[in-house]
Amino acid sequence: MARYTLDDLAQMVDHTNLKPYAADDDIRRLCAEARQYHFRMVAVNQVQSSLCAHELVDSDVHIGAAISFPLGQTSIAAKAFETRDAIANGATEIDYVINLTRVKAHDWAYIEDEMSQIVSICRDASLISKVIFENCYLTEEEKVALCGIARNVGPTFVKTSTGFGASGATVEDVRLMKAHVGDEVQVKAAGSIRDADTFLAMVRAGATRIGCSAGVPIIQEFERRLSTMEDGYFEL
Repeated sequence: MARYTLDDLAQMVDHTNLKPYAADDDIRRLCAEARQYHFRMVAVNQVQSSLCAHELVDSDVHIGAAISFPLGQTSIAAKAFETRDAIANGATEIDYVINLTRVKAHDWAYIEDEMSQIVSICRDASLISKVIFENCYLTEEEKVALCGIARNVGPTFVKTSTGFGASGATVEDVRLMKAHVGDEVQVKAAGSIRDADTFLAMVRAGATRIGCSAGVPIIQEFERRLSTMEDGYFEL
């Protein structure tokens, strides 16, 4: 079992506002909360990268840009351009959505080419890359095939969901993904993670990042629980 302090758990949070109508003040609030609670990253739509970079200029909070979000239905060239543009505007992590139509066609060569190009851009910039599967639309065999490609290509993370699909992260999917990417790639759980118990269940299953918009109440709940515990940490 591993021990987690409150800050350890906060450092797993990708604090998220990907709403299409998020105003500048909403994003500023997101950044301020990420500073206050020492979250690992703010997750925003790509166009808001520069605003977050300005708001977080003197902090260690990362700026995560969502690429081809939420459908993933753009060309590799478009995703590559969007990734480079996000980086130029201050993004320090990239979460991109795979092309689901090519997955459904089992065009694994296309998916590997897409993943390789996006991961290579991030790697050249020494940045973290995350590949969003959108598991709610995939069979188990397709999830396993994607994990195999990820294991070969080497993104930093594979990620369960956008949070905009038919359903979000499940413990079963996190376990499956972790089992098939091994130690080479980490797993991010995202979508439908709204309370402390679900957060902890995802960590137990193997997730090392949690994408959620409920990071503040979740961390506040962890703080309340820890205040009643003598040791000051969770064992998971």
